[in-house]
Amino acid sequence: MQTTGLRYTGAMSDKHGSEFVFVYATFPDQASAVKVAEHLVQAKLAACVNLSAPITSIYAWQGKLETSTEIAALIKTRRALADLVIAAARPLHPYTVPCFVILPIDGGSEDYLGWVRAQTFQ
Repeated sequence: MQTTGLRYTGAMSDKHGSEFVFVYATFPDQASAVKVAEHLVQAKLAACVNLSAPITSIYAWQGKLETSTEIAALIKTRRALADLVIAAARPLHPYTVPCFVILPIDGGSEDYLGWVRAQTFQ
């Protein structure tokens, strides 16, 4: 296995864990997901937002089983900005109860994580 030039960093930055996180979110359509993603990247709250192809979500809502098509978003940011990401995205989100879940990134390539750090508000 060739590993030249690759370095793994699992450095922890604070009592909560890694310096970096994904904020996972779902949206009812591509347009609303793109609107939020562009806002977060332009505000330097996220380095990058990956939007999925449509996914099928099955959930209980107001006592009924629901099935809907959604777009999943992985918002790449620093842990220190995660609450700001959610606060900035929430007013733009069309759902009454939107999904925003913070997922830790335990490590990764040092050059990529350095890029995420450089692209986000410091």
